[in-house]
Amino acid sequence: MPMTRNDALALDAQDPLAPLRAQFALPEGLIYLDGNSLGVLPRRTAERVQEVVTAEWGVGLIGSWNSAGWMQLAPRVGDKIARLVGAGAGEVVAADSTSVNLFKVLSAALTIARTDAPGRQRIVSERSNFPTDLYIAESLARERGFELVLADADELPQHLDSRCAVLMLTHVNYRTGRMHDMAALTRAAHSAGALTVWDLAHSAGAVAVDLRGADADFAIGCGYKYLNGGPGAPAFVWANPKHAERFWQPLAGWMGHAAPFEFTPGYRPAPGISRYLCGTPAVLSLAALECGVDTVLAAEPYGGLPALRAKSVALTRLFAELVEARCPQLALASPREDDRRGSQVCFAHPDIAYPVVRALIARGVVGDFRAPDILRFGFTPLYLRFVDAFDAALHLQAVLEQEEWRRPEFNQREAVT
Repeated sequence: MPMTRNDALALDAQDPLAPLRAQFALPEGLIYLDGNSLGVLPRRTAERVQEVVTAEWGVGLIGSWNSAGWMQLAPRVGDKIARLVGAGAGEVVAADSTSVNLFKVLSAALTIARTDAPGRQRIVSERSNFPTDLYIAESLARERGFELVLADADELPQHLDSRCAVLMLTHVNYRTGRMHDMAALTRAAHSAGALTVWDLAHSAGAVAVDLRGADADFAIGCGYKYLNGGPGAPAFVWANPKHAERFWQPLAGWMGHAAPFEFTPGYRPAPGISRYLCGTPAVLSLAALECGVDTVLAAEPYGGLPALRAKSVALTRLFAELVEARCPQLALASPREDDRRGSQVCFAHPDIAYPVVRALIARGVVGDFRAPDILRFGFTPLYLRFVDAFDAALHLQAVLEQEEWRRPEFNQREAVT
């Protein structure tokens, strides 16, 4: 029998992760399916940021770099993120943006590759990788004399040969939600003599990641999606300990110095991942990010990431099945297989994807559009319910059947889609 709304409510009543929803300030009546673009505000964040502003900054002033532990924020938050991505203590720092961190680690990987195997000239990546990753790679390839080679996901293994220096991939594809087998592709790259750089922007905090288990070489990730760190939150960076101290990263700023307050004119890199820091830590943003990461770590007593992943799989499967049954105009763009799908479901329509998303938002169901034809829906298991997935599918059906997407205001492109 088809699932009913009461069936969805029954699943929510049995959900062991249900108490975690109370951590978030969710607007009443809103179904938020865009946590893969910007996570929801944790209730603790506003209070914590206010504390940093009024007490630590307002009263403690510059002394708070010591008394409030501001100097330890980047590694402290990094250690918390490490627990979510299969890294060890002291191996991750939270700093800068995803793009800046990618520049750091890709530069380091290319330096290592050129030192160990000078004949390798290729950076291999997925054709549909997130554009900022490709732009950074294109820039570095031009500067360093490498070639950027793009391939469809299924064609990647055939490009892992003696010409490949670095395989650079996003673990979960931003457009389709397709999830790569990190361990298998890393093994294939290493067998070919290449290094791997992984972008965890759409996986950290939502799907299982085991950087050490996969023997990955470098990884970076985003703080404002599933980690709920707020708009523009700092990103994070990880280097396999076997690589961390081999070379300087290219942005040799004072916070990456072994002793920044010696104020010496020559650069001496800090040990380990600390050398991947650059400028002064963004204290307010790091404080907010720590609150967001804590919301994910709060799942540990309830089964941690395995429990989150199991709920994510169930939510995305339910939504995909409901929409396919009720909205034949849309084509499923995400993998049907649970183990190949991240924490999002995407549908495609060649003509009306954008206005349909806008019409849904007007109904209180927030997803987003990705050019040229993708309706994208993210499922954050910390705060989403099965009844949210059920109701969202019904709203989408109504938008299509009633042709609400035809309204002129829904066809006017906004700056952010």
